Amino acid sequence: MKRPNILWYCTDQQRFDTIGALGNPHVATPTLDSLVHSGVSFTNSYCQSPICTPSRASIMTGLYPSRARNTRNGNDTFPEDTPLISKLISDSGYTCGLIGKFHLVSGGKRPEPRLDDGFGYWQHSHAPRDDWPEGTHAYADWVRSQGQDLDTLRNSKENVPTEFHQTKWASDCAIDFISRDHDQPWMLNINVYDPHPPFVPPAAYAERFDPEEMPGPHFRESDLKHQKTLAAVDFQGTAQTPEANNAKSAQAKYYAMIALIDEQLARILEVLDNTDQRENTIIIFTSDHGETLGDHGLMFKGCRFYEGLVKVPLIFSAPQHIRSNLQCDGLVELLDLSATLLEFAGIELPEYHQGKSLLSILRGETSGKHIRDSVRCEYFDALDAQFTGGTGSYGTMYRDSRYKLVVYHSQGLGELYDLEEDPWEHNDLWHDPDHLEIKNRLILESFNNHVNLTTNVGSKRIAPM
Repeated sequence: MKRPNILWYCTDQQRFDTIGALGNPHVATPTLDSLVHSGVSFTNSYCQSPICTPSRASIMTGLYPSRARNTRNGNDTFPEDTPLISKLISDSGYTCGLIGKFHLVSGGKRPEPRLDDGFGYWQHSHAPRDDWPEGTHAYADWVRSQGQDLDTLRNSKENVPTEFHQTKWASDCAIDFISRDHDQPWMLNINVYDPHPPFVPPAAYAERFDPEEMPGPHFRESDLKHQKTLAAVDFQGTAQTPEANNAKSAQAKYYAMIALIDEQLARILEVLDNTDQRENTIIIFTSDHGETLGDHGLMFKGCRFYEGLVKVPLIFSAPQHIRSNLQCDGLVELLDLSATLLEFAGIELPEYHQGKSLLSILRGETSGKHIRDSVRCEYFDALDAQFTGGTGSYGTMYRDSRYKLVVYHSQGLGELYDLEEDPWEHNDLWHDPDHLEIKNRLILESFNNHVNLTTNVGSKRIAPM
């Protein structure tokens, strides 16, 4: 069987509940809706870290962040003893391309160094600023070549207009890659920076979304008191009311950025159709992690594990290869996306890989009602006091089919939620005596999960002693 092309589109900081066909009437996502209807959506897909670098490193290695020894943003180097999946796919005979963000090592105060990544086509763009040295940031170089200045554009009333926006530039690059003559299968990984803060969509998109018509965040007054109990745990900012956070305005801008993503993705899919490559291309849409967006009084990200921050979209579409219009609510990790990419490429899953391929579900051979017994997410010393004012928090999340347990290890704090009764996590059961037995069971399961999944036991055993 001819191996399929792989178009893998990954946004930055996009929540799971931002797609019209999956239940949000306030967004404008006709392209994503079409992928939902033509493919398979996993509606309980969890990232392995609520911040960028460890989440992306986990996907690209197939390991939990702590097992991959890459748990922070701002890290200097990347461990070299585990190959990236893009390298494995390239070595198997695929032409691999990267557009936009990569962020497996720090791009702060320097251009992000290249790794042994397998990408032959490399159009890199980290944060869309204009202070990158010439030749180190493809998007910034392109904006300069158009006679523009990104900082000036971002500070204007129009913000960065569509014709100069990073999301549009990424589509231009994707169209360039897809339109080339390929004598072997290809994988293209597109990583736009939106809808990452700051929330500055082009004015033409912002005008489409009225803040007064937004539903607002999932918030109760009791959230403020609860967040005070977690004040010692790292986060980008402190809890405030939705009004103080201007949360509806932020939500409108966030949805505007997603609308731009949706329309630019449509341009890419149109080229796939026009070049007769759509039938043999697997299309994947996901994000590295979510965004609190005012939920519980919080904006942005940090050491918390609420649904809006750790659950992300995960959609596969390829009518010639997989089922159509199927929504699976079994628990999934982005490690499973990693494993599925390898299986699509015809690569045997490495023994060390911690993901679980979803291909049998995509093909309709097995059910998507139960995929994993539990999912895991980690935050280990990710905000450094030297640079970000962090306190060195260590947190883990363990979620089974009903309950979510969170432990903030360095502060001795925790949270427990019954997601069947309280899906937006307003009623913390950590101190509830009626849930003590459940809490203790989950703590033990989470601890065993941590030891079994993140301990590196060393080299292969070759003798009994």
